[in-house]
Amino acid sequence: MSGRRSADTPINETFHKFLTDKGKGDAGDSGNYRRNAERELDRFHSWALGNTADPSNASPATSWSGIINSGAVTFADLDATAFGDYARYLRGSGYSHSTIHTYYAYVASWCGWAHGQGYISRHYARESDAEDPLPEASDRRPGDQQAWDNKDRDLLTRFVDEEASAAIDTFGDVEVLYDETEDPTSDAWAEKTRTRLEAIKRCRERALAYLLAYTGLRAAEFLRDPNDDRAGRDGLRWDDVSFEDRSATVYRKNQQWKEASLPEPVIGPLQRYKRLLDPPDDWPVFTTLHRPTLSSHVQSELADAGFDEDEIADIRSTWPDLLAAAEHDLDAPSALTTDGARRMMEKLSTEARIDVDDGRHDYLAPHGGRRGMGEVLVREFGYAAAARYLDNSEEQVRQAYQHIEAAERADMATEALSNTDQRVNQQ
Repeated sequence: MSGRRSADTPINETFHKFLTDKGKGDAGDSGNYRRNAERELDRFHSWALGNTADPSNASPATSWSGIINSGAVTFADLDATAFGDYARYLRGSGYSHSTIHTYYAYVASWCGWAHGQGYISRHYARESDAEDPLPEASDRRPGDQQAWDNKDRDLLTRFVDEEASAAIDTFGDVEVLYDETEDPTSDAWAEKTRTRLEAIKRCRERALAYLLAYTGLRAAEFLRDPNDDRAGRDGLRWDDVSFEDRSATVYRKNQQWKEASLPEPVIGPLQRYKRLLDPPDDWPVFTTLHRPTLSSHVQSELADAGFDEDEIADIRSTWPDLLAAAEHDLDAPSALTTDGARRMMEKLSTEARIDVDDGRHDYLAPHGGRRGMGEVLVREFGYAAAARYLDNSEEQVRQAYQHIEAAERADMATEALSNTDQRVNQQ
């Protein structure tokens, strides 16, 4: 780095100096803050260059071209609008409110440092126009965050069970005569195909609901994170699921591949869904059903397989795109995203008439399933067992579920006082 302090300085030339100033150790090259800040500055730089899809500031998301006026992102490209757009990008990425504020704070800290160092004339990141898109900071207690309770799980799973069972029965009721089984032009065959796809959709919803309700998995551990292209963040694959061992190999938050448990209630819905779809083992468990995405994928894959335009048109008129891809063993479609799962849960919550109002969501949000499992495990088996199951540290679990311990301490104090204070016994 040249040491110059001017508007045309590429911003990434200043990252090392900022991180060194904030780091621990004699050389300023260690510490959690430095490591986390480096990650967030790299994220900001990639976004500013236009190397990251941004559904909040561009449509389609992949058309986002960044904030640059030239080949590099310089301080001349920065203003309150740029930081406001970045705040909007973070908010649209599916993170919790507290996480959004945390990630933004690292970038804002660097912006403030750059202002103090003379690279920019103002601390743009903390101006009102920049911070307006940020969600309200949450000052709620840990126990106030959404956690599905037994009533939520019962209502949700009962609804998806009924929907899936009805769709499977309808599929089974359609009779196709023997001489029509290979005749895709027959009305009976077409109806059988249509009802099969409908049954797959309902079974897919049921499998997702059961996974969220009973496994304690983070959504990003088995769905596609649109902002993370690492292996393990592109959707759980069928060959990573072992029904015999009741487990799934997932990429955990600590960036390690580990076996996650699949409790007994989850096995049946997953198996029924897989039998109906009959996908290749390298497919995601939850594929996208986004029509333009599937259409483009199937046409491209069939062309690569050697089919001409007329043959492709014939196949697609015979099979829905999802079934065409499965029947012809095409490469895997992309997986359902975490955002898509939230939309699905919003739909299911409305259809099942589940009344939710936690101040942030009016539906059963995916993270509430994990927290609900945490509640059950902490109450039944204690913090250490819950931490092992949820793949968290015991300290993190105690912090997240401290309201349970507080209630237990209150009961303990009440019992102790009842042995010494007459007025307590009279309450």
